[in-house]
Amino acid sequence: RARAADMTLPHSVVQTPIFMPVGTQGTLKGIIPEQLEALDCRIMLANTYHLGNRPGEQVLKAGGGLHKFMNWPRSLLTDSGGFQMVSLSKLTEITEEGVNFESPYDGSKCMLTPERSIEIQQAIGADIMMQLDDVVDSTCKDEDRFEEARHRTVRWLDRCIEAHTRPDKQNLFPIVQGGLDEGKRKDCADQLTKRNVPGFAIGGLSGGEDKSTFCRIVKVSAENLPDDKPRYVMGVGHQVDIIACVALGSDMFDCVFPTRTARFGSALVFEYPGELQLKKSKFKMDFRPIDENCDCSTCQNYTRAYLHTVVTKEPSACHLVSIHNVAHQLRLMKRARDAIIEDKFPQFVAKFMLDLYPDKKYPDWAQQAFQG
Repeated sequence: RARAADMTLPHSVVQTPIFMPVGTQGTLKGIIPEQLEALDCRIMLANTYHLGNRPGEQVLKAGGGLHKFMNWPRSLLTDSGGFQMVSLSKLTEITEEGVNFESPYDGSKCMLTPERSIEIQQAIGADIMMQLDDVVDSTCKDEDRFEEARHRTVRWLDRCIEAHTRPDKQNLFPIVQGGLDEGKRKDCADQLTKRNVPGFAIGGLSGGEDKSTFCRIVKVSAENLPDDKPRYVMGVGHQVDIIACVALGSDMFDCVFPTRTARFGSALVFEYPGELQLKKSKFKMDFRPIDENCDCSTCQNYTRAYLHTVVTKEPSACHLVSIHNVAHQLRLMKRARDAIIEDKFPQFVAKFMLDLYPDKKYPDWAQQAFQG
């Protein structure tokens, strides 16, 4: 089910499958927009809830939208703020009207409705906007809550569509919910596909569910979405997880993982064990780059030994390892895309997994996903 396409957006043509780095506050930690552009990153994420709080809608409007404000000429996707229902659950109250947040900045109350989420996202000017959905932690045991959330998500989509006044310039994606129940997922997807929208997301996952269940829900969600529109699995960043989702028919992925793990001195690689913990003493005299086949500025100019000296101690280390980790994710996507276009995706998967698991002790969940 793996597929490759060109997704034409107002600010760039995005080649899928694609990994999208996350700049919650309109910036990636440790990387400036010019460096992202140099890596040929075509699209990145920002977060509606956080940008709505700081710098706020008025500043974004006065600044000409987030593209101009942050000096980013390529595409943006904004999360609606729905994820904060889970990440800030102790500060939220959910009603049919919307989500009442207590600000983590100053304790003030803020009501985020579907209409308000769209209003902020239009001020941001994102190429792709996400609907405000009712998000439930995937490990929640209350089945009635999942039932309520999937129906409310459809109702909130209709309110988002009605509030959306720039469909010629901004694309609105709905989000499939339904917890870990295949029937609920199918029904939610069926309801969403009745609306005239340009793409779809699969949400409510990567919250602690086991990987086999995660893949099963991605598979059934993707199978019930149109073949001619992009499918975005939210919150996926580990490389095996991404390639499994590509195999299951998904196109777009995002996660803070590459930059977050960089701040702890972990560099991503294609060979076992998949990450180099550069803090370890074995790198003290290792004068090779992180990856000899990587053309990012970090690998072209710095050694593992140097990075070992500065990781977790100097701010520059976060910057250097983040550059490499984002470059790694983009290279991973390019390799997968090239293999799909050349009709060699199974061979790509076989080599990719063997490089990461030279003992051939592959995770059962991954084997099941790749077998479809």
